[in-house]
Amino acid sequence: QVQLVESGGGLVQAGGSLRLSCIVSGRTFSSYAMGWFRQAPGKEREFVAAAWWGGSINHYAASVKGRFTIFRDNAKNTVYLQMNSLKPEDTAVYYCASGLESESRISWDYWGQGTQVTVSS
Repeated sequence: QVQLVESGGGLVQAGGSLRLSCIVSGRTFSSYAMGWFRQAPGKEREFVAAAWWGGSINHYAASVKGRFTIFRDNAKNTVYLQMNSLKPEDTAVYYCASGLESESRISWDYWGQGTQVTVSS
């Protein structure tokens, strides 16, 4: 079974940094795209960042571009989200996801359990 296990969430002050990790098992990690999403209470889940397996192409939501970095270590089957210059509006449950690439789109088929990130002001 494909399993995604996250870690690294917590409480941080505005302007601080956190690094989230997601370890993938049950799937050939290097063959799939990896991404991060987040969801705040009462809001829809939103895309944060994605790392395509081919071409070393990363994509970011405008709200986090320049502050967050997604990167992956294929040898460790792990994807990371480095979050810098955190803002209170970044507070949410963060989910990692694994997906299939089709043309220029990704179909996300497996998700992690979510980890809480809280940014205090």
